[in-house]
Amino acid sequence: MEAIRKQATKLREQVARQQQCTCKGTYNIGSEGVFSISSAAVMIVGFAVFKQFGGGGYGGSDNVVTDEAELHQHQRLERLYISTRAGKHFQRDIVRGVEGYIVTGSKQVEIGTKLSEDSRKYGSDNTCTSGNTLSKAALSYGRARAQMEKERGNLLKALGTQVAEPLRAMVLGAPLDDARHLAQRYDRMRQEAEAQAIEVSKRQAKVRETPGNPDLALKLDAAEVKLHDLKSNMAILGKEAAAAMAAVESQQQRLTLQRLIAMVEAERTYHQRVLQILGQLEGEMLSERQRIEAAPTAPTPSVDTMPPPPAYEEVNGIYASQTHNGSTDAMGYFLGEVVHPYQAESDVELTLSVGDYVVVRKVTNNGWAEGECKGKAGWFPFGYIERRDRVLASKMAEVF
Repeated sequence: MEAIRKQATKLREQVARQQQCTCKGTYNIGSEGVFSISSAAVMIVGFAVFKQFGGGGYGGSDNVVTDEAELHQHQRLERLYISTRAGKHFQRDIVRGVEGYIVTGSKQVEIGTKLSEDSRKYGSDNTCTSGNTLSKAALSYGRARAQMEKERGNLLKALGTQVAEPLRAMVLGAPLDDARHLAQRYDRMRQEAEAQAIEVSKRQAKVRETPGNPDLALKLDAAEVKLHDLKSNMAILGKEAAAAMAAVESQQQRLTLQRLIAMVEAERTYHQRVLQILGQLEGEMLSERQRIEAAPTAPTPSVDTMPPPPAYEEVNGIYASQTHNGSTDAMGYFLGEVVHPYQAESDVELTLSVGDYVVVRKVTNNGWAEGECKGKAGWFPFGYIERRDRVLASKMAEVF
């Protein structure tokens, strides 16, 4: 509102100055009196009001236009200016986003590389006394992590060289600045032409007010020639500016799309390679776990190569012979703890779980032993247990 009041005050002052001029025709204002306003003053006020309230365009100018072609040229330049400005801002946003992603990704590479080194170090030291399974897994993980961080580094490098740098170069490049300068020069020349058109109108009014004045006629001719030159130059400059802005807009659209596609392709390649590395690592670790679960870590007797357990009749005969000879006490029973699981393959064998306790009554020369576990008697591989001389009473209760 303050700006409108200032403009109204300025217009009133212009009208007051023009009241001092003579004019053909008077305008009655009620009963307050009469005053004269020159036709030139009316034209000036009209142009000023149109310029103030007739709407704006790029560069703050959408005033008197000379013809329809020039108006279309001006509107086209205005659209191109808005489009290239939005494209420039979008390119700048992409550059900022990619640069932030690179900074964050570099920190992730640093952390991942440290984790890789720690895993490799643990696997190389191999301080565990019960096996090297975890050491192997740590080495595999460290190697895979190093490969993944290398791929991440390649991605960040590609984003920097293929996306951020080309877009930054275009944002700061000369073609866009040159085209914008041409458009601004055209806008200034258009404003100058509008001002000259007002000047021509003023001089035409003076010639009409004072016909036959050669000095006024000469000045009018000079003003019209200047206006014609301005229009011609403005038309040429407008075409040059529109062509330059259109070329920049086309380049913006094409280059930005290409860089977006390059960014998507780089990320897709990175994720595909990381997925491949993770798949190979998972396969290695699962294979090692299955090997551990399928077979004990310590050397154990091979059941497939062991002879079948002796028949109970044979064993009973041995027991009878030993009892007859009075040697049963000499053989003696002992307690053993199962250290490797065993699944019975016949009715005369025992199924053993790690941690079970077995009362061993007989050990044969072919690697089998006979005993009792959890109230059931049968045969089992002797190598699957370890002798225990001292056992808690609660453990003894589990045997019978």
